[in-house]
Amino acid sequence: MNITDDGQEILIQEGLAKSMSGALGPPTTSVLTDGAPDGPESVEALPPDRTRSYRRRRNRGSWQRDLTLLLMGAPALVALLVFNYLPMAGIVLAFKNYNTYDGVLHSPWVGLQNFHFLFSNGDALRVTRNTVVMNSLFIVANLVISIGLALLLNEIRDRAPWLGKVYQSAMFLPFVLSYVVITNFVLTFLNADTGIVNHLLRHFGASGVDWYNAPNWWPLVLTVVEVWKSVGFWVIVYLAGIISISPEYYEAASIDGASRWQQIRQITLPLLVPLIVINVLLSLSHIFNADFGLFFQVTQNSTTLYPTTDVIDTYVYRSLTSIGDVGMAAAAGLYQSFVGFVLVVTANWLVRRRGADALF
Repeated sequence: MNITDDGQEILIQEGLAKSMSGALGPPTTSVLTDGAPDGPESVEALPPDRTRSYRRRRNRGSWQRDLTLLLMGAPALVALLVFNYLPMAGIVLAFKNYNTYDGVLHSPWVGLQNFHFLFSNGDALRVTRNTVVMNSLFIVANLVISIGLALLLNEIRDRAPWLGKVYQSAMFLPFVLSYVVITNFVLTFLNADTGIVNHLLRHFGASGVDWYNAPNWWPLVLTVVEVWKSVGFWVIVYLAGIISISPEYYEAASIDGASRWQQIRQITLPLLVPLIVINVLLSLSHIFNADFGLFFQVTQNSTTLYPTTDVIDTYVYRSLTSIGDVGMAAAAGLYQSFVGFVLVVTANWLVRRRGADALF
C-alpha cells in the first residue's frame, strides 16, 4: 500500500472512531482539564477522593493566579490598615479626660462631657456650617466647570490634538502645586498694599480692600483657589469618560442631522451620568473633611476670617496646639467622621432608590 492509501486508511479509521464515540455518548473527561470532569454534575458523579483532589487542584491554581495581584495590593492594604483602621482605637479619647501622665488606658472616663463642651460653646455649629457650605460650593463649582472644560477640550482635541495636550497639561499643573506655593500666589493678588487686585481697583477709581480682614469675601476667594487647583484633575476624569463613548453614537446622530450641541445634550451628558454620580458620591463622603492646607495656609490662619473660614479640621488643630484639649479634639474628629459616614450612606441610598448607579 502506498502513502496515499495509508493516509486514506487513517482517515477512515478516525471517522469510524468518531462515529463510535458519538454513538456511545460524550466523554466523561476533558483533555483541557487534565482528567477533570466537564461540568458540576460530573464532579458529583466522581468518587469522593477524586472530587476532593480535583477541587484542591482548582483552588490551588486560582490562588497561584491571584498571588501576583495580592502582592501588588499588599502595600496599599498595609497603609490602609496602619493609617485608617489602627487609629480607630483612639476613639476612646473622645470619652476620656486625657492627660499624658495617665496615658490613654488609665485616663479617667468622662462620658459625653467632651461633646457637651464642644456643642455648648457654639463652635461646633460654626465650624460645621463653614465646612459643609464651603465643600458644597467646591463640589458644585468643580462639577460644572470641569464638565464644561472637558467638553471644550474634547472639541479641541478632535481639531488640533497638539493644542489639546497643551491645554490639558496647563490645566493639570496647579494640581501638583503645594498650598505653600499657592499661598504666595494668592498673597501676590490680595495683599492690601501691593496686591494686583487692589492696584486694578484703584486704577479704575475704586478703593482697595483689606482682604485678610474681610471675611465675607473669602467663600468666593477660596472657591476660586480650589477650582483653579483641582479642576485640571476632574477635567481629565471627565475627558476620559467622554473618550470612552463609542463614536458610533455620534455618527448615527450626524446622519440624522443632529447638531454638535444636540449631540452633547442627548448623547454625551446622559452617558456621563454614571460617572458624575459616582464622583459626586465620593465628594460627598468627604464633605465633612476640609482641605487643611487650603483653609489654614491660604487664609494665613487669620483670626478675623474665622467666621467664614474656620472649619472642623482647623478647629481640631487649634484645639490641640493652643488649648491642648486632646479629648475635645478627639470628640470633634469623631463627630466629623460619624456625620460624614451617615451622609454618604444616605446619599447612596437615595441614588439607589432612583435606579441610578451607586457606590454600594
